[in-house]
Amino acid sequence: MTATRPVALVTGASRGIGRRTALALAAAGHDVAFTARTVDEGEGRIPPRHGTGDAIPVPGSLARTAAELEALGARALPVRMDLLDRESVRAAAHTVLDAWGRVDVLVNNAVAHVAGTHERFLDLDVGVAEQVVAGNYLNQIVLLQAVLPAMLGQGGGTIVNLCSGSAAGDPPGPPGEGGWGVAYSASKAAFGRLAGAINAEYLHRGVRAFNLDPGFVITDAGAARGGLDSLKEEGFEATPEEAPAAAVVWLAANPEAERFLGRVIWTPKLVEDLGLLR
Repeated sequence: MTATRPVALVTGASRGIGRRTALALAAAGHDVAFTARTVDEGEGRIPPRHGTGDAIPVPGSLARTAAELEALGARALPVRMDLLDRESVRAAAHTVLDAWGRVDVLVNNAVAHVAGTHERFLDLDVGVAEQVVAGNYLNQIVLLQAVLPAMLGQGGGTIVNLCSGSAAGDPPGPPGEGGWGVAYSASKAAFGRLAGAINAEYLHRGVRAFNLDPGFVITDAGAARGGLDSLKEEGFEATPEEAPAAAVVWLAANPEAERFLGRVIWTPKLVEDLGLLR
């Protein structure tokens, strides 16, 4: 283990796609800084999919992911970050850069889910929608603005934004019946414009930004919230967490990935076409 390994920063990596991606990058030779809200195992809580009921316990923590990364021989830098707290987002980036001096790969995986996000249109609290837009779009800008200068200073880097099919497609039904809330989909639609803006300004300086749609991944959080049967009935086929993780590793390492700039990458097809999970 040396300090010359490339550095990855993965947000939302206490569980789910983020955790799996952090482990895949470590296995591919990266040291990994990563963020989450949950520090210790057993503390994880998420809001319900609908309504304002009790928070739901979920597994995963910064501590668990750190131990798993170190077991792979990587340096691990756990950083507590709350996507709804703008100053914690900015501070997380500075913590990583102060500690390790660079970020070669940034994976924007963290997502803001607030109680009441997936309500039906007339039941949606605009204050909730405002919070979700802040977390999934505005505070993502803050993180990118903090990391991007370091990438430019070191001569380049790769950014992978985990986007959502809900940003471009209409829901197949109302929330709770195979669809999703507009607060979420609108925030992810705005988030989906960031990669193109970065490429337009900084691709010639070595920074590549990709939009990666992971597909319908049933994470620990998604399973704990429930309500996924209706999506399955609408024909959404589950994608394993390992698939977007493998896609991120390939995008970060392979020069051929540049042919995917400027479009949304559909993880199941990319993984199948390239045989990334064989």
